[in-house]
Amino acid sequence: MMFNGSDHERATIASFIVTRKQERYLGFLAKPQHRKKLTARLAHFKDLDPRFVAAIPPSQQGAPDIARILRLKGAPDLCWIISEDRRLDGSTLELSSALAKVVGYGMGTFLSCIPGKLAYFEDEDQRFILQR
Repeated sequence: MMFNGSDHERATIASFIVTRKQERYLGFLAKPQHRKKLTARLAHFKDLDPRFVAAIPPSQQGAPDIARILRLKGAPDLCWIISEDRRLDGSTLELSSALAKVVGYGMGTFLSCIPGKLAYFEDEDQRFILQR
């Protein structure tokens, strides 16, 4: 099944962000000139819905380990990126390549694997698997 970027973005916000912030963030993504209002917040992001956040064990926080975890949960080869890193934001990359560019760089980023079902999130402070 193929998904486009807006499918990934809407589903990521609707599934993994606290309800009180969803409409605001969807509004930012709906207008390209306002997108940075969301991506700039990702560095120290506090609006993840804790019900769908899973910690990654400290011994498995490298990109290859995170890729393995995501693949075991059904992640396909490609993921959609929402990131404060403008070079990556709004693009599709192969999962392992995306993780290699994101993990440990401290740039707030979502990698949407299965829209609304499976994603990875990293910011300056933490790394999480997001799953519903």
